[in-house]
Amino acid sequence: MKTHPFEDVTHVPALEPLLARLGTVFQRFDDQDSGCTSYGLLASGQRWFVKTASAPEAVPSLDRAMAVHNAISHPCIVALAHSFTTDIGPVLVYPWTSGEVLYHPTRSRHGGRAAPGSPMARFRAQPLAQINIALEALLNAHLAVEDAGYVAVDLYDGCMLYDFDQQRMMLCDLDEYRPGPFTLEGDRLPGSSRYMAPEEFVRGSLIDIRTTVFNLGRALRLLLDAGDEETQWRGTPAQLAVIVQATAPEPQNRLPSVGALIDAWQAAGDQTG
Repeated sequence: MKTHPFEDVTHVPALEPLLARLGTVFQRFDDQDSGCTSYGLLASGQRWFVKTASAPEAVPSLDRAMAVHNAISHPCIVALAHSFTTDIGPVLVYPWTSGEVLYHPTRSRHGGRAAPGSPMARFRAQPLAQINIALEALLNAHLAVEDAGYVAVDLYDGCMLYDFDQQRMMLCDLDEYRPGPFTLEGDRLPGSSRYMAPEEFVRGSLIDIRTTVFNLGRALRLLLDAGDEETQWRGTPAQLAVIVQATAPEPQNRLPSVGALIDAWQAAGDQTG
């Protein structure tokens, strides 16, 4: 008995005719700045998220994504259900996961994090208890990343899928994550400068788990603020002190691991300020 409609698929010349045979495409994401096109597909009574490259430069990213999912498993990371190839490149199949991406950049539109009614604004307006549960999920997922010997690359709010009904944080699109440490061979890594560590902009720099600690520190800072200008901190002074240490400009001055960051964050949360 098949577990999903793609189970016997290993290669097809083109993706869209296959999707038409298997079910109904109910959503298409083709304005992405990632060079990928994705589809929401209803097939065999279930919904699926199907992602493929629409530009050649996106193929290495999808290859990395398959390696990420082979190495890392966590309940808060959307799992890869299947992969196959077309004449263009890889196709990744995920179970459709309910929720809204906290930031959704496209080729035609950027911005909007602070707009009333946006997913990020609604997330920030939640009670602190709910936000802290989501942040705990974010941190714990990256403990699995650390344990697998990987480092975060291109971690930002576009990877954060939040279900407001279930009050659940999931992570998706971790396609740029890679084994670490490694040396940066280009002029910069992909990502949002709001989340990136200084070394991610310097050719020849070492990218290691302390870079991930910086990325997570920035995520904590931005998600626990009421606005985009970082002037409306909602957490405790102790939590802010942990973030300052996590995001120290020099890697050697940061908390040394995700595990250490989690320990410090939990201890800060136990303080009343």
